[in-house]
Amino acid sequence: MNTKITLFIIISLILVIPSASAQEINIGEKAVQKSVEVVINDDNEIHVKHIVSSSNSPKQMKLIDGIIENLTITDEEGKEQLLTVIGDNYAVMVFPSSDNSIIEYDLKDVLLLKNNVWTLDFLYLETTTFIIPEKLDLIFVNDRPVYFDDKKGFSCHGCQMILEYSIDEPKILKNIKFENNEFLIEVRTFAEIDKFNFDQSTKNISFHVNGENQLVTILIPVELASESYNVFIGDEKIKLHNYVNNGTHVWLNIRPDSSGDVSIVNIANIANEKPIIQTDIPETSVSDVNQDIVVYVLLGVIVIVGLVVMMIIMRKKKSLRTSVIEDNNI
Repeated sequence: MNTKITLFIIISLILVIPSASAQEINIGEKAVQKSVEVVINDDNEIHVKHIVSSSNSPKQMKLIDGIIENLTITDEEGKEQLLTVIGDNYAVMVFPSSDNSIIEYDLKDVLLLKNNVWTLDFLYLETTTFIIPEKLDLIFVNDRPVYFDDKKGFSCHGCQMILEYSIDEPKILKNIKFENNEFLIEVRTFAEIDKFNFDQSTKNISFHVNGENQLVTILIPVELASESYNVFIGDEKIKLHNYVNNGTHVWLNIRPDSSGDVSIVNIANIANEKPIIQTDIPETSVSDVNQDIVVYVLLGVIVIVGLVVMMIIMRKKKSLRTSVIEDNNI
């Protein structure tokens, strides 16, 4: 009887709490979550699933921020349980149960498309597993690229992140002949790419990109790739993600903020030029030093000759004076 009265009071309190203040009030202890799963399908729709541990007392479980639709709570056998929402879909009450509780819902208007990139600004301070669309093999988490092969999921701990990805990007294939072999360089982007060139002697890549803030992903066969690159649009150096070598290809990614001529320059070429420049400098210095020594020697010779001439003149004058004195004595 006491349990029923307590349950009635809790439900009554929830029903009368205004939405604006509900997020500031905790009713019951925080629920212990065994897992949180966020599934993004090929249509860029998000479905969320929480599994909450069984408990002998009511618990409160916060929902992920966003527009909540199709919210349900069931036990492990799929039997629906009492659904009580706190505030404007801020949280739900999980009532006492001997089984784990499963809370599921669709999350709307949080995955946004901008510049052909789907972006999710996510904050939920529980360990969360993300399942991404099957067709994706590349995403960005806080601007860092993450490459996927067969696995299509990852976990985020104490999760605060910006998730980004492009889907169904156009692919441009460039046939490259190198050392009597043929290779394909693949470029993925929604931007327009032309004037593509691969320099066989330097392994530098250049092209013109037409489009602002568009992701450009380049897959280079390892035979054509270098260990590291610098990237320029015009004369301005821009950020490069040189992040994956899967044994067959190196993946490079850039996001130019404007249209222009892009140069992907092999850093080794720049490094190889430096010793030449450095060796020129010492040679010039030695030449300058030699010239200085010659000047000093010439000056020294001139000074010495001058002193000798002065000594000869002084001796002649002295001998003349001596002769005059002797004549006077006679």
